[in-house]
Amino acid sequence: MRKGDTMGIKGKNDRMVVLACEDCKRRNYTTVKNKKTSKERMELNKYCPFCQKHTSHKETK
Repeated sequence: MRKGDTMGIKGKNDRMVVLACEDCKRRNYTTVKNKKTSKERMELNKYCPFCQKHTSHKETK
């Protein structure tokens, strides 16, 4: 490994993001994304325990 290389979650470009359910608008999940490589907002299909079904979750501010 060379000097300046980063590994895993603790890289300087990785940021914690919050995912909110599209149906009930509740914030259910947190995840990490690299802001340098992915500029657009994240959207994933996740299970919402409040809606009790799989729904689309989008990144919030």
